[in-house]
Amino acid sequence: MADTVLYEVSDGLATITLNRPEAMNALNIAAKVALRDAVEAAAGDDAVRAVLLTAAGERSFCVGQDLKEHIGLLASDRETGSRLTMTTVKEHYNPIVRALAGMRKPVVAAVNGVAAGAGLGFALAADYRVVAETAAFNTSFAGVALTADSGISWTLPRVVGPSRATDLLLFPRNIGAQEAYDLGIANRLVPAAELRAEAERVARSLAEGPTVAYAAIKEAVAFGLAHSLEETLDKEDELQTRAGSSEDHAIAVQAFVNKEKPRYLGR
Repeated sequence: MADTVLYEVSDGLATITLNRPEAMNALNIAAKVALRDAVEAAAGDDAVRAVLLTAAGERSFCVGQDLKEHIGLLASDRETGSRLTMTTVKEHYNPIVRALAGMRKPVVAAVNGVAAGAGLGFALAADYRVVAETAAFNTSFAGVALTADSGISWTLPRVVGPSRATDLLLFPRNIGAQEAYDLGIANRLVPAAELRAEAERVARSLAEGPTVAYAAIKEAVAFGLAHSLEETLDKEDELQTRAGSSEDHAIAVQAFVNKEKPRYLGR
């Protein structure tokens, strides 16, 4: 991976770190390509059982598109009559969000500072968000005359409700950590100094857990949001049959009978 994004796998946990703290982890092309490649690598690696998405520095998780680079690209598009600048949604943001939300393993986002625009989108695409008390969130798009991308038009209404999501998109503003927790954007608030340790603890506990069941839980929740009760009941039957046939389930039951802590294999 490029040095704009760091990638490390240890004991089943893949840690992906946005690494442009001098630019508040803004997404230039190099960072978007590296992040896409890192997330897709984690999703496709059977040795990875959970993912921790985090960022370097203290000020920002990710402020979204690098507008300095973006201005230059827009000028180039005007000169050539092309629209290459806006292909970034299809080429970068969409694959990143699909991989984060769709991978068959849990994703934890450690939000250390401002998460704006696509940065908010990536945090919402994670399954669990551990947030520093000093962090803030902002949709940002309307402030630069753009619409939502990075999956926010799908994820944000499901987290905060459609009416509140529309309000936050039409009137972008900073949402402090406590308000984000009250809205459901943040799952857990911690002091800034404890963020990395707590997020890693959460992510490692998931990496050591029954990841077949976690994958089924992610699939069930996503399915239930878009289908009827009857269809969802059938899906639950299908997924429970799969989970019940896993080695992890047999290990869990035996450990319960033996009054031992289960040691899951992720299969």
